[in-house]
Amino acid sequence: MAKKHVIDEDECMTCGAWAGICPEVFEIDEKADTASVIMETSGPEDLIQEAMDNCPVECINWED
Repeated sequence: MAKKHVIDEDECMTCGAWAGICPEVFEIDEKADTASVIMETSGPEDLIQEAMDNCPVECINWED
């Protein structure tokens, strides 16, 4: 079973630090002014983890 990745939109500061790392999984939601998840349970886990590691407020996480 694939891991699910989520963004805590209340914590997101829309920095886009992850934008070049994994754009097929995450995008900027300009209406909400937050990052959003395009694919919740798929995508390259190594790049998703790198995006998480580059988030300055640590708002991208794996969900159990």
